[in-house]
Amino acid sequence: MSALLDALQAQFAALPPALVAAQGLGEARRAALAAALADGLPGARTERWKYTSLRALSARTFVPPPAQPAAVDAARIAAIPAPRLVFVNGVHAPGLSDLAGLPAGVELRPLSAALAGDDPRAVAVLGRRFNHADEVFARFNAALATEGVLLRLAEGAVAEAPLHLVFVATPAEGDVAAHLRHLIELRAGARATVVEHHLGEGAHRHLHNHVCHVHLARDAALVHARLQDDDAGATQIARSDAVLAAGAEYRRLDLELGAALSRHELNVDLQGAGAAVIAGGVLVGDGRRHVDTRLNVEHQARDTRCELPWHGLADDRARIAFHGGITIREGADGSDAALESRNLLLSEDAEIDTQPVLVIHADEVKAAHGATVGRLDETALFYLRSRGLDRVAAQRLLQQAFLRAPLRVLPVPEHIALLDARLGRRLGTETA
Repeated sequence: MSALLDALQAQFAALPPALVAAQGLGEARRAALAAALADGLPGARTERWKYTSLRALSARTFVPPPAQPAAVDAARIAAIPAPRLVFVNGVHAPGLSDLAGLPAGVELRPLSAALAGDDPRAVAVLGRRFNHADEVFARFNAALATEGVLLRLAEGAVAEAPLHLVFVATPAEGDVAAHLRHLIELRAGARATVVEHHLGEGAHRHLHNHVCHVHLARDAALVHARLQDDDAGATQIARSDAVLAAGAEYRRLDLELGAALSRHELNVDLQGAGAAVIAGGVLVGDGRRHVDTRLNVEHQARDTRCELPWHGLADDRARIAFHGGITIREGADGSDAALESRNLLLSEDAEIDTQPVLVIHADEVKAAHGATVGRLDETALFYLRSRGLDRVAAQRLLQQAFLRAPLRVLPVPEHIALLDARLGRRLGTETA
């Protein structure tokens, strides 16, 4: 086996037996670990991983998260409004969390609290099996996750203020491997806004492995923004699986701004008639960063809709890999699907691989997809320079304008402005 697999097997062996067996999950955890070790890491011939080499990661070793959260800049965390749930290096940080102001019908707590409780239904999602050999990180998550977020909204409950989920990575004695599992569940007619912050504070080379389940019941509505701005040495592996019932709407925005290696897989099943997902993304690669994003949207019922605007930018020796898959199943008549993958290539040494895929098994549908890779418009650069900007400032301004477009999937202008400002700081524009 590789050094990575050995380290994760040792991490499982070090878990307290009572924690492994909590809520009757021991057998499921051991089965997930055995499957991950038996199939190993996916290689270049594995279709879903062919653009992302795990050779360097496989040679590394990691240590488990510490028993207590490390110290971080409290002022930085306090700048994130409540309600917020904070984790540092994969460990819940009660002193930095602030759950004041949670409205009626909203439950927000760490997974560890549910594992220590007496309601197996609260953590039943941890028993889910992942049956494909290339789901190795989801399997390790199933085996090792003892922390994460549980967010539940009762029928008709409304969370007007955004709920902030904060994951901070800081330097530690060794490179930490943290596996976190999340459940966001909205009952019928519930509405909420969730903002994930994945932040780095200080240089580190940790591995964070997140799996998030989103369950939206009939007519529920969720706005979900995920900001990934980890340290330049980090590895971020994330998977989001969403299931939408009839009339549910899922608006989502992903900003991939940090980490040395980041991979996010977003799977959405539109199971009920009239369900809709509007998911946009911004992928920024510079230096030697590797950014891998995979979308898979399944239209399984009538009159479902997806709108997927994703923009990428690659500079220096960075590489961006994007796969956007839409499947319209038999019987999903009236579906409306649109995928847009637009990309800017700023360096001769950078690389962008974009793969839109549309599979239709139904009649009377509206579907379109497209992908472009190009360079900055020299005419637009000339215009900005004629107005007094130097070439670098003009380039950065155009880059931000290009990447700003997917932010419009968010319905609230204030949220767009905050994320646009974060994007500006990342690009070094004058709006930073």
